[in-house]
Amino acid sequence: MKAEDYSERQVEVDPWQVRLTSYKLGDVYHCKADNVSPGAALARTTGATREEAEQKALDRARQLLSRTRRHDV
Repeated sequence: MKAEDYSERQVEVDPWQVRLTSYKLGDVYHCKADNVSPGAALARTTGATREEAEQKALDRARQLLSRTRRHDV
């Protein structure tokens, strides 16, 4: 199976930069959200549409990042 409809974009979630990578495999869209700086995966989701998969990933990333504390250096 080959990935189709590949998309990668950066959005801001509160003070964090998040990269959304989405693509279609068969009839299902997959989306991965990671924080840009270290590139650690925050969420991997699926959905019937790109918007649904991306929204689920953003919701999960927002939930995880809201618990993360930032320290001034």
